[in-house]
Amino acid sequence: MTKRDDQPTPRVQVYFENPKVEVALRREARAGKLTLSRAAERAIARGLQKRPAADPEDRLLNLDRALRDHMRATARDMSIVQELLVELARAFFARLPDTAADQDPLLRAAVEARIERMLDAAAARIVAGGTVPAEPAPATPAPEVRTFQAAE
Repeated sequence: MTKRDDQPTPRVQVYFENPKVEVALRREARAGKLTLSRAAERAIARGLQKRPAADPEDRLLNLDRALRDHMRATARDMSIVQELLVELARAFFARLPDTAADQDPLLRAAVEARIERMLDAAAARIVAGGTVPAEPAPATPAPEVRTFQAAE
């Protein structure tokens, strides 16, 4: 005896609310030279195979591939950012003359404080998803005149 003789074929009646689904199913049945019922059965089987509960190993494999692709893209992006930063620093230092004032401890402390404020503001923007507006600079005394004309 065959399987069909042992068990009756389950029958399901399906109502399509979206006519595009019916047209696509009929097109698939014609293309595969299948009955409409057989085409619907194959389409349902394909849909069930893509469900996470249907094949957990396949889901983990897909997640692993996605994570690996993401890590590869992130590593590439960070390499690009690092190269751009080095080029920016190279151009900046090539055009910035060294002076005796660069060794002043007060100036160095002020620069470090400004860098820390800049990093804190950047971190706050990153944590907030880039929506934090830049804060206005705190009120400071008038900056020291640092032009070549002042040295004359």
